[in-house]
Formats: sequence, structure tokens, C-alpha cells
Amino acid sequence: MRSSEKVFFENDSGIRLCGIIDRPTEAVRATALFSHCFTCTKDLKAIVKISRKLAENGIAVLRFDFTGLGDSRGNFSDTNFENNCEDVLAAVKKMATEIAPPSILIGHSLGGAAMMTMAAQIVSTKALVTIASPSTTIHLADYLAQTNPDIVEKGKGEVVIGGRTYLLKKQLLDNLRKQDLPSSLGNLQIPHLIFHPSNDDTLPYWHAEKMFELTGGPKSMVTLDDSDHLLVERKDDCDYVARMISSWLSRFI
Repeated sequence: MRSSEKVFFENDSGIRLCGIIDRPTEAVRATALFSHCFTCTKDLKAIVKISRKLAENGIAVLRFDFTGLGDSRGNFSDTNFENNCEDVLAAVKKMATEIAPPSILIGHSLGGAAMMTMAAQIVSTKALVTIASPSTTIHLADYLAQTNPDIVEKGKGEVVIGGRTYLLKKQLLDNLRKQDLPSSLGNLQIPHLIFHPSNDDTLPYWHAEKMFELTGGPKSMVTLDDSDHLLVERKDDCDYVARMISSWLSRFI
């Protein structure tokens, strides 16, 4: 059994962020912080399903919206990858006051990149889980620049992602290109569980293979056969991911 509670907290810029804590109704055996993909929210179906299933297995989860997305305040157009990382630290502080600092970091897609980048700074972290995540952030900058050249040529431009229109600025692309995710992966010493869909059209499977090669701690990789980037094509994928996370963690926590 589990319960869910909406919570609010501020990042270092004073912007109010929103999250939901899915709590086990019985003893908490571990705590997890879950970050979402680019332009997604904490309410993405896959994130909700995985978080709730983990809570039913004794793992308390805080899933939250990055600045300017979902129920969090702020202007998304003015944010970048480093802002996401700052939001992660704010969520860590909130989790520490509500339950305990996170022992597990979980990230989907670009949210996984943020968790890989910040893992070394979050001393409570004992394990990392990434789902359909990139091995580099440069690919996203290149994709967005190709989607609308105005972002680079004019300093800003609109793109449609998931049926919604977003105004993006060149500073976002510049910030994505300056990140050194391979080095962050290589410096990891904690256990890392990598999930990746075999039919991921957003991030090809080679990203998972590269991550497995680069990541520095104990590592495991699970292929989600016939699944897609948002884990919607196979209805049992989210339950499967949650069960695998829970079982894998028993080796380390």
C-alpha cells in the first residue's frame, strides 16, 4: 500500500517547485528521487506508475517538476541543464526534511543525465538508475538546432515537442554542449542500473551501450525489448522496471 502527497519547495533562485511524494504505508526501506525527461513533468504516466509501484515495495519516491514545467513556477525558456541540476539539489533538501536524503537517484532521459551529473555531489546516494537516458547531452543540442535553426541564428525559436510548442533560447543549446557527461559517468563509483528500450527512436540503443562502457561503478543493463522512449507501447513495462529496480537494490541497500 502507499499514499501520495503534493509538496512545494524553493530552489536557490527562490522559484517555487512542486513535487509529489509517494510513500509506503509501512516501513520505508529506501528513498528515491526521480527526475523527468526534457519538457516532461512528474506526471508522465511512466514516472507515476514506476514511482507508485516502488512505494508499494517499500521505497519512498519524490518525483518533481523542473523549473517552468508542470506545477513548478518559473520560465522554462530561461532554463538550461545546469538549472535542472540546481533543481535536483533543491529536491534533495526537501526530501531530507520530509523523510530522509535520497539513497537512490532515478532519472528518465535528460533527467537521467542530470542525475548522473549530480550523483557525486549527493553524498547520501548509494545507487543510480537511468531509464532511456543519453550518453551525452550534445545530441539534444544538435537535434534542437536542426529542428529550428532560428534558435542558433536568431538567438531563439519555437519547437513542437509532444504536441506542445516551446520557446527555446540559444543559451540552452550552448549549455548542453558544454556539459561533459562522459566524465561524470567515468567518475561514478556507485552501482548503476541502466534501462533502455530496444525501439527508442529518440535515443538509439547505442547510448545505453556507451553508458555501460563509460560508467565507473558496478553496473547492470536491462534491455526493454519492443519498448519505446516513453514506455507506452508495452503496458507491463513500468511494473517490470519497478520490480527490477526493487530486486536489484536488494544487493546494495
